[in-house]
This record gives sequence, structure tokens and C-alpha cells, in this order.
Amino acid sequence: MAARLNPKNQESVRAKIQGSQLVNLLQNHALNDTEIAESRLNAAKFLLGKVLSNPPEQVEHAGTVKLTWAK
Repeated sequence: MAARLNPKNQESVRAKIQGSQLVNLLQNHALNDTEIAESRLNAAKFLLGKVLSNPPEQVEHAGTVKLTWAK
């Protein structure tokens, strides 16, 4: 068998598939009223946060913004 061109590709594809499975699980729970244990639901949300890299909860702006309109 030939060597893989990018050996890390398999890992990234696996992570994407796992992330989509977590999304499917949460969608089924939210939209189809599929029952999930609370611990499993919390674990899915935590892992999905790791996969999607959550933005910060609060965004602070320390400065002024000057808006100008083009004429």
C-alpha cells in the first residue's frame, strides 16, 4: 500500500466526524425530543466546545469607535 500524502489528515477527518456525531446527538435531543441522560448531554456539550473552539463568553471593548460615512 502506498504511503499517505498527509498522515495527519486521517486524524483531522476523524475529529470532524466525531464533531458531526455530537451535533447530530444534540439536534436529535433538541428537535426530536430524544431523551438523553444529563451527564451525557453535558459531556456532549463539553466535547463539542472543544471541537468548535468556543468564542469568549463576554467581549469587552476598551476604546472609542469613530464612524465615518463615505460621501
